[in-house]
Amino acid sequence: MSDKYNLDQAIRKVKNFPKEGIVFYDITSILSNPEAFSYCVSYMVNQYKGRSINAIVAVEARGFLFAAPVAEKLGVPLILARKKGKLPGKVIEKSFALEYGEDVIQIQQNDIKSGDNILLIDDLVATGGTLKAVSELIEESDASVEEIFCIIGLPFLNNFEPLNKFKLSTLINYDGESV
Repeated sequence: MSDKYNLDQAIRKVKNFPKEGIVFYDITSILSNPEAFSYCVSYMVNQYKGRSINAIVAVEARGFLFAAPVAEKLGVPLILARKKGKLPGKVIEKSFALEYGEDVIQIQQNDIKSGDNILLIDDLVATGGTLKAVSELIEESDASVEEIFCIIGLPFLNNFEPLNKFKLSTLINYDGESV
């Protein structure tokens, strides 16, 4: 596999989904393409091996798919950030605003250790609200966010603004172009 894979060709763009005027960047087309998926995982492993990362926090649900093989290859725990009511036992939680309302994200209380350096992984960063809420949960657990990594970034939605205190990296960005 080359160092520079054309990930844009592997990402399906669906016009007018989930509503008129929206272009949906579908990462399932990466998952159904072994070369594209391998490229994404290999890129993250190479990017973060040798760094002082104690755990990876993955955001529900598509973030799990990318974070799990990276955590396994780096030999660090995988911690799940899930929507309210999906995790058993004691949880910590954070409410956050969405375009159309509010949601709650949770992490099991004992999963994040004080002093941990956390890599936060999701598939896509749109407005940044979910990632900001998860980052705040990590910090409130006396751990630090080493970096936030997403496969796709949509900077035209000002996603860097709510996350400006964190290092945010993406494999590919889209600036609102249409299909």
